[in-house]
Amino acid sequence: MKRPILWLAIVLLLVLSVNVYSDDDEHKWKQWFSGAASDIRPVTNQLYKQECASCHMAYQPGLLPAASWKGVMSGLQDHFGENAELNAEDVAIILDYLQQDAADKSNFGRSAAFARNTSEQQLRITESRYFVRKHDEVPSRFIKDERIGSWSNCIACHVSADKGVYDEHDVSIPGVGHWDD
Repeated sequence: MKRPILWLAIVLLLVLSVNVYSDDDEHKWKQWFSGAASDIRPVTNQLYKQECASCHMAYQPGLLPAASWKGVMSGLQDHFGENAELNAEDVAIILDYLQQDAADKSNFGRSAAFARNTSEQQLRITESRYFVRKHDEVPSRFIKDERIGSWSNCIACHVSADKGVYDEHDVSIPGVGHWDD
């Protein structure tokens, strides 16, 4: 009598695994089994939020590997065309935070995808192979809309980006509406 229950449990587990994985996002199965509510760990460091989010979205550390964050933080005098210099103590605190939760150190599935598809020399999230692949069906003309402005304005389309949720079902492109590739 125990054998049919065992087989039923195995079949149920396989069906659930296939169903979760087939959602077109390779991170889903890890997220489902880990119970993680986010695709990427949300930002938790207040100093990082205060300093960096004053000019742009506070990108989650899990969007770049640790070496890339080191490159970003070492070039604050010319931070993508802007002077974003901070005192040495704040730089050290922020860099430590970014490196601890970096893509190559995170157990969040989408972070792992960024880590696998971003070279350590890349400083732009939008240039990673993972980002490019995930956005390849979005026409560039949408990004030119003044409500978006650039590919780096994640929160303009990913309505829960600040919470670390980048699921395609949570996308609403200004002037276009819900987007599902």
